[in-house]
Amino acid sequence: MNANHLTGPRRRDRLGLRLAAVAVAGATVATLAPTAAVAAGVGVPAAVAEAERPRPAVDLGPELRALAEHGATAALGEARENGRRPWRGAAGVADLDSGRAVRADSRFRIGSVTKTFVSTVVLQLADEGRLRLDDPVEQYLPGVVPNGGAITLRQLLQHTSGLFDYLEDPRFLYHDVASLRTYLAEGRWTDFRPEELVSVGVGHEPYFAPGQGWHYSNTNYILTGMIIRKVTGRSWQREVERRIVEPLHLDSTTFPNSSARIPGPHAHGYVQLPEGPADVTRINPTVADAAGNGISTTADLDRFHAALFGGKLLTPARLAEMTAVVPAPMIAAHYGLGLIRYDLPCGEVWGHTGGIPGYNTVLLGARDGSRQFALSFNILEGAETDETGAAIDALFLKAACGPDGAGAAPAAPATPSAPSAEGGADRSPLKLLR
Repeated sequence: MNANHLTGPRRRDRLGLRLAAVAVAGATVATLAPTAAVAAGVGVPAAVAEAERPRPAVDLGPELRALAEHGATAALGEARENGRRPWRGAAGVADLDSGRAVRADSRFRIGSVTKTFVSTVVLQLADEGRLRLDDPVEQYLPGVVPNGGAITLRQLLQHTSGLFDYLEDPRFLYHDVASLRTYLAEGRWTDFRPEELVSVGVGHEPYFAPGQGWHYSNTNYILTGMIIRKVTGRSWQREVERRIVEPLHLDSTTFPNSSARIPGPHAHGYVQLPEGPADVTRINPTVADAAGNGISTTADLDRFHAALFGGKLLTPARLAEMTAVVPAPMIAAHYGLGLIRYDLPCGEVWGHTGGIPGYNTVLLGARDGSRQFALSFNILEGAETDETGAAIDALFLKAACGPDGAGAAPAAPATPSAPSAEGGADRSPLKLLR
């Protein structure tokens, strides 16, 4: 693509804005509290036993259906609580051509939820004494990052390095139908090496001196993936697989190299062209690498979240380090080491959001591991409406805060008024790697 034709301000992450607005809203909502399950036993009347069996977690079905009717081609969700059966559901279609109903166990691209997996591996390596979080980047990748002696691994994981986000470079933006067509025909198949992506990022002036601010930057996690390879001799994908995916039996979770396909049942992703939706399901995920190339399901993501916050992947000391946050004003939240903390009227939720062309993902839950929810929705980008935003708000609030939260309207506007916030001229097909 011609960079001269792709200049302009980077379009902000709509999903991030929505979650931020919900997080700061003043609505009164109830917290989901785990309910003790009473097993049916000998001598217990059948009617009582049935009433006391563990009930499913919160039902998100109406909200998924509403989103599928207002701007999403498909929407998936799973909610879990201690003592309750997981609730899992889906709405919409797997693809527009066939109109087949989407399956609740469908796989999807998880975008920047990948970062939480990568950060977990780094913290495990720190526990093993194979690296230290306050080591400089220069120690592991000499000569790769200007001023790398002043940037620590902790700052990479926390987005306080100041390094420019390579996805904000004009070559990764599109601003009109012609450049979108070029991306669909050519750009999405490009094979990138991590070193190339880092070179783009460090080719720009940093946002600030290391440790002197906060700015979301995918460059940080490309570098983190490279450091994992340097320390272990294996790719970051292989380390995530052997340390997290395989022990937890996340059988539907993969972290591809350059394969453009999504294995197994999945919903397709689309962007809007004048003549109608264009399928963007298949892309070369090397453009995301350790910043966001993962594929998973709602069930696998919830299982990962429960294991992480339940103490099965990190020692208490490392989990405490991971959840030590700094203000993240760009997303009206707080950020730890590969984790976002949103402060809701019903309490804190922890996890990450993410996306990549055609796919939006939310993985959040309680700090004590007692509950979690995973959401995936395929917004038809370029065809969103106010109803789309309202449906996302309702889904998020009910998932996070229970049935009483679903009807509570945010006090602040869900999408701030801005020239590029809804259908503006400057668009990035990779805007949701966060």
